[in-house]
Amino acid sequence: MTQNANPLKLNPLQLRTLTLLQALGRIPQAMEAGPGEGEVTIRRFPAAHGDHFHLGDAVVRGADATGLTNQAVWKALEHKGLARCDVPNAVVLTTEGVVYETGIAHEILHRSSH
Repeated sequence: MTQNANPLKLNPLQLRTLTLLQALGRIPQAMEAGPGEGEVTIRRFPAAHGDHFHLGDAVVRGADATGLTNQAVWKALEHKGLARCDVPNAVVLTTEGVVYETGIAHEILHRSSH
């Protein structure tokens, strides 16, 4: 993790979930801009096949994505001001949530070297 990562001291499950939500927020088929300036709404969540799923050009282990369906994690991100949640339909990443430095994207978003 980088030195400036995780200033709100999110726990590991919250960090992994926010990292995945940020990645989803960059996939046009999964997100829409708004409702506020700098915010993104995520309405489409990946379906796992086997022990992993694809997220854009990355592969994610299913074990790293358990927070995507965990209402307590969504509420914790909401409490920290990083998201607004309509469990289980949508998550709005606030501007703070979009830019929050988790420091772990390279650990859970596995990309092919070819």
